Parts: sequence; structure tokens; C-alpha cells
Amino acid sequence: MEGNKIWSSITVTKLGDNVTLTCIIPKDDVGLSYWYKLNFGSVIETIASGSFDTISLKGPFNNSRFNAPKVGDIYSLTITNASKEDEATYLCQGGTAYKMEFFNSTLLVVDDTKTLQKSFTVKQTSDVESVHLGDTMTLQCSLLSENKDDTDQCPDEDKVHWFKGASESHPGIIYHGSLRNKEDGRCDYSLSKTVTNSSDAGTYYCAVATCGQILFGRGTEVEIEGFPLVTVLVILLTCSVVVNIALILTRKQKPDWKHSRGRLLTHAYTYVRMCTHTHVQVTSGVAFCCCCSSASRFCSKFRDSLPDPLIIMSVFLSYCLLSCS
Repeated sequence: MEGNKIWSSITVTKLGDNVTLTCIIPKDDVGLSYWYKLNFGSVIETIASGSFDTISLKGPFNNSRFNAPKVGDIYSLTITNASKEDEATYLCQGGTAYKMEFFNSTLLVVDDTKTLQKSFTVKQTSDVESVHLGDTMTLQCSLLSENKDDTDQCPDEDKVHWFKGASESHPGIIYHGSLRNKEDGRCDYSLSKTVTNSSDAGTYYCAVATCGQILFGRGTEVEIEGFPLVTVLVILLTCSVVVNIALILTRKQKPDWKHSRGRLLTHAYTYVRMCTHTHVQVTSGVAFCCCCSSASRFCSKFRDSLPDPLIIMSVFLSYCLLSCS
């Protein structure tokens, strides 16, 4: 279980409803398990602890509102008649006496629409954000107050969370936003993130914890744009036209090598024979030397007639082989 990554998520329930949080702890070498409650601005509290299949509730949580059952490797925490006091982050931990690890972190939000204070609202600056792969997107949200003197009460950055909607792949808290500005009854926060793949697309929500409640923005949908199809077609068509024009000009400027090769080969052979005839005894070594010494003069004279580097190599090879035969 080296390098275990904590799975973070958010659960929203209505005031008075029942809610169940779950945590999966692998069976291998797991003898101890714990549930913790971490409230904003408070110390962590132990809800339940257990060894193997025996789990017991602790302190103020040892009542009928809480239950911590275990089925296989699934550990659950059930809260009945949820209240605003239950709003917190719940942590699941497991392991042995030698090594303990956290496996799950769930932010529980209790929606109390009847008593929700209307003095604060959270507004996300755009409904849709379009980006390309590799770009850095910047999402923004603002905490607005009806009282313009409330800017000194801007929540700290660790009270602002960004997460993807529950219907998206891999939902969960991303990380805390940064406070950019505070003036005239508003606190502005932002989140910068580099778009690395298509899984970064989705709806991102801003949540701000303030005044004993958590306020949500309406969400910003991030769309990843590909390279425009029309632009791709235009580029391909342009490349095709340029290549065709180049081929036409090349064919007009260069002679047909099939017809010129024989003529060039004849001249090359003549150059070699002129060299070898000056020697009393012609050997393959002498012929090869003549071939090499004649190459520069041959290329200089027939440079404009050679249609392609491949033809040059072919002619040289041919007359060298002929001279050595």
C-alpha cells in the first residue's frame, strides 16, 4: 500500500435526511479501522474505531444517530436526521499497528434551504469556458455580500474549494483557490489549471465555507476544443496544390532519365576508355584509378544534364564496373 492516494469527494444531503458515507479498505494486513470528523476551525474528533470485525462508536457519537457497519472490505458511516452540525469533512483510516493510512476524505454538506442566509451569494464569472489542450484555464468565482463592509470577513483560501460535478468522471475536490481581490463587498477567488487531456473537461463548481454554511456557485462548464476541421481541410488542400505544382515544374525542367541515361553512360564509358588506352598494361586497378580521375571532369561537363542524384550514382557505378571488367 506504498504511495496510497487519498480519494476525495463531496456529498450533499438535505437537512433531516439520512446519509451514508462509504470507504473501501483492502483486506490484506488490515486489522485496525477509524472514522474521523474534521470540522472547520475545530480539532479532529474520533467517531468510531475497530479491530478486525469489531467496530465501536466513541464519545458523543455513541448514539442512535450514528452507525458504522462493515461488510467485507467496505466500511460505512451512516448518519440519520442530518443537521448543520454534521457538516464537516469525514476521514476513513485503516491499517495495522505498524502502518496506518487514510483511504477516503468526504466533505459532507447539509443543504438547509429554509434557513440559508441570503446576505452572501457565490457567483462564477462564466457559464462556459472553451480551451485547447495544453492551455491553462483560469476559473473565477466571487463571494458577494449585500453589506459592502464585509470585505474584511473574506474567508481564507483554505475555505474555498473547487470540484467537478458528481456526474463527471473522477469527481472530487481539486484544490483550494487563491484570493485575488477584495473590495466593495466582494471577495474574488481563482483557480488556474493546465488542461492536459480530455478528462479535464466537465463542470467545475466553486464552494465557499463562510458564516457556518457552505455556499455554491452555479458551475462553469469547461469545453476542450480540437483543431477546427475546416482549417485542417484547407491546409491539406493547400499542401496538395503546392506539391502538384512542384511535380509539374520538376518534370518540365528535368529530362526523362530513362532516355538520357544511355547517352550519359556512353559518354562516361568513353572517358574511362580514353584513360585506360594511355596505359600499356590495363589492369582493374588502373581502370579504377582512371574511373576516379575522370569522375570530376565528367560531372563538370554533364552537370546540367544529370536529372537526379540517383542517376549520378547509377552512371558512376556503371562505368566503374565496365572499366574493371
